[in-house]
Amino acid sequence: MQADARDALEQRIHQYCEEGDVGRAVEEALSGYGAEFMRLLVSLLNDKERAREAYAIFSEALLMDLPSFRWESSFRTWAHRVARNVAYRLAAAPAGRELPVSHGAFDHHVHHEWSRTRPWLRTDIKERIRALRSQLEPFEQTLLELRIDQRMSWTDVAKRLADPDEPMTPEVLARRAAVLRQQFQRIKARLRTLAREAELLSRESTPA
Repeated sequence: MQADARDALEQRIHQYCEEGDVGRAVEEALSGYGAEFMRLLVSLLNDKERAREAYAIFSEALLMDLPSFRWESSFRTWAHRVARNVAYRLAAAPAGRELPVSHGAFDHHVHHEWSRTRPWLRTDIKERIRALRSQLEPFEQTLLELRIDQRMSWTDVAKRLADPDEPMTPEVLARRAAVLRQQFQRIKARLRTLAREAELLSRESTPA
């Protein structure tokens, strides 16, 4: 991709994020960079099947983590780190243990379809993600709503979740924001655990 085209793509991704449309930002990113990310995963895993699985996990990681991206580097540089982390984690995990939230929706995709199908936007996957989120505690659901869906800054999230009579000094907000970021990471880990459990139950309930 030429530098000018890459700059324009980066601007579009950033603009969608600024507008709070994380799904569209990820769609735009994978439309432009998808082939590059897939080549990276194949090179790291040396296995096209595992690379496709990694790509599904990577796509969802972008959706989950992009709202907290601080834009201190280009999206492409940051996404490369995300892809490498997914590949390293998948390579170290026992077979079948590292499953994306929407695992199962990718089963029938042939190897050249990952850059076109935009599976994270499919209705069945959206419903599955909503179902998983509904199993969280109300506070956890609210935190995801504010941070991911409404794409609030951590400072704004801290203000929204503060008690009415709590002093809103910069120091207090900074501490609350730090705590909320830690809770956010734990919630994401819990969602992935719920996804693995849901997949396991689905397999166990399927007749042999």
